[in-house]
Amino acid sequence: MAATRRNRKEADSTGRIRIGIGGWTYEPWRGRFYPTDLTQKRELEYASRKLTSIEINGTFYGTQRATSFEKWHDETPEHFVFSLKAPRFATHRRVLGEAGDSIERFFASGVLALKDKLGPINWQFAPTKPFDAEDFDAFLKLLPKRVDGRAIRHAVEVRHESFHHPEFVALAREHGVAVVVAGDSDYPQIADLTASFVYARIMGTVETETLGYSEQALNAWAVRAKQWVVGAQPDDLRTVLPNAPEPMPHDVYLYVISGYKASNPIAAMALEERLTDR
Repeated sequence: MAATRRNRKEADSTGRIRIGIGGWTYEPWRGRFYPTDLTQKRELEYASRKLTSIEINGTFYGTQRATSFEKWHDETPEHFVFSLKAPRFATHRRVLGEAGDSIERFFASGVLALKDKLGPINWQFAPTKPFDAEDFDAFLKLLPKRVDGRAIRHAVEVRHESFHHPEFVALAREHGVAVVVAGDSDYPQIADLTASFVYARIMGTVETETLGYSEQALNAWAVRAKQWVVGAQPDDLRTVLPNAPEPMPHDVYLYVISGYKASNPIAAMALEERLTDR
């Protein structure tokens, strides 16, 4: 069943759940996820019709061409959404409050050519970067809420245990920025709801499972996604603050990342199956 056949009425009354993977070019997916006779230039077209979102990783390492964003927009279905990993030049620095120029260059690079298919921006920090309240607040103030009239959603992926701190969660809520939920990994898990959307990256696929994850694990993540979309906070994930905000509809972006990468698209499709009306 196509991923786009989600229950529209439910999506309108709550939020929307999007399931995806990181990137779309990976040789082990050819013949496993992609048909053997599919040309490489049609892989994005194919993947975007099996899933509902993709996290673009190349933007983390360097500037992409505006023409590339235009091409990706045109190759994907109407309701498909890309998230983008923000450039490491903005996040991998000693003083975050000095990242303004890097942030401005990123948004001027052509990302808005994705138009309505531009989803959240994931600002990923190094595992060695500790929490500094003053500097992190300065960084969050640099993140634009709108660019050329288009609303921008931001998520921060922190990977140092010091961020498991009430002041960090309070800052994220103050700025309306989502904290990326790390799933099935060694990174600190902070599942507090801090924005109008949830951004999760689950990293536990293994070679020994046909679908990448066990049935039990897939069902558990599907349940959590259904809780998030109506504004509930799953009680089996680690949070910082004891009380969740008042429930409200949330969009959910859940990406199957890392782990046994060869199985990630299959695991993502298995999650879609559990979240799509039959």
